Amino acid sequence: MKAIGIVLAGGNNRMMRELTNKRAIASMPVAGSYRAIDFALSNMSNSHIQKVAVITQYNARSLNEHLSSSKWWDFGRKQGGLYVFTPTITAESSSWYRGTADSLYQNIDFLKSSHEPYVVIASGDGVYKLDYNRVLQYHIEKKADVTMVVKKLDNRADIGRYGVVALAEDGRITDIDEKPLETNLSTVSTGIYVVRRRLLIELLEKAAEEDRYDFVRDILVRYRNIKKIYGYKLDTYWNNISSVDSYYKTNMDFLKRDVRDYFFKQYPDIYSKVDDLPPAKYNYGANVSNSLISCGCIVNGAVDNSVLFKKVYIGNNCIIKNSIILNDVYIGDNTVIENCIVESRDTIRANTTYIGKPDDVKIVIEKNERYTL
Repeated sequence: MKAIGIVLAGGNNRMMRELTNKRAIASMPVAGSYRAIDFALSNMSNSHIQKVAVITQYNARSLNEHLSSSKWWDFGRKQGGLYVFTPTITAESSSWYRGTADSLYQNIDFLKSSHEPYVVIASGDGVYKLDYNRVLQYHIEKKADVTMVVKKLDNRADIGRYGVVALAEDGRITDIDEKPLETNLSTVSTGIYVVRRRLLIELLEKAAEEDRYDFVRDILVRYRNIKKIYGYKLDTYWNNISSVDSYYKTNMDFLKRDVRDYFFKQYPDIYSKVDDLPPAKYNYGANVSNSLISCGCIVNGAVDNSVLFKKVYIGNNCIIKNSIILNDVYIGDNTVIENCIVESRDTIRANTTYIGKPDDVKIVIEKNERYTL
């Protein structure tokens, strides 16, 4: 494909509450065995983009560890490959990335040294499947300057988290309102853009001269009437996990058969780093219904309508219901957990109860001693 890829994975969001205290949003576990960034990287690989940069900043250790080998997404190659860019002190700049446009500008050498005519920019917190070739084809057909992938939301409850767009009949974007307090529109930006490489370099240099740092606010919104910005409508599954509620809802969506089939059984696949773990073990007395149980888990109690990530231990007589249990959690005997997200590497003592509400999910963080001598 005649494009390079850039995945923006450096952001933090307060709406994730305690979940991002020790990891970036892009490395949040999703659907049992994946991380959020796997979806963007797999889409890049499946679209035959051979040169991809991941821009990281906030709490990047877990993400860097996940990206330590690029072979899982087929980027282990002579030409191109996977690049990871974190902020560096240079003669010109000694600051952190101050926004999305600034993170691109500080790595402008990557854009200048590439030869491909187009750039695909994606955010690292989207859960979706998309062939970027189709977006590029649409971009060329419309003779657009920038093409933005947009999605019509059925549920307008959390529309204020997104950039909202108004589309003309020919697909041109006539207005962009970033995170509005109230709006009548229901089409939102998914954070995926296609733009000509030379135009992007020009726009970033101009924004940097004027001390402007945000890609949406300072480039797309400002140039919406000057440049031709078109919207490519995405009609398949898409979700963004940048708040606790949307993270919980996205994981719960994977308990629906049609969503699982779409991501796991239909070509193209989603790839991730593989761990050497045994399959899940169900001991006598285990009772599991409508749940995703990952490899390395040991289940002794009842699990209903829940997602268990890798290496989770569920004790005897436990009841786990409508919950997400992250990696490497030990849950002691006779514990009840309902409508909760349990943070990774937690040890929950025996005989404890945590019950959240369906519309207000509780985050459980317990740092107890797991093994006492």
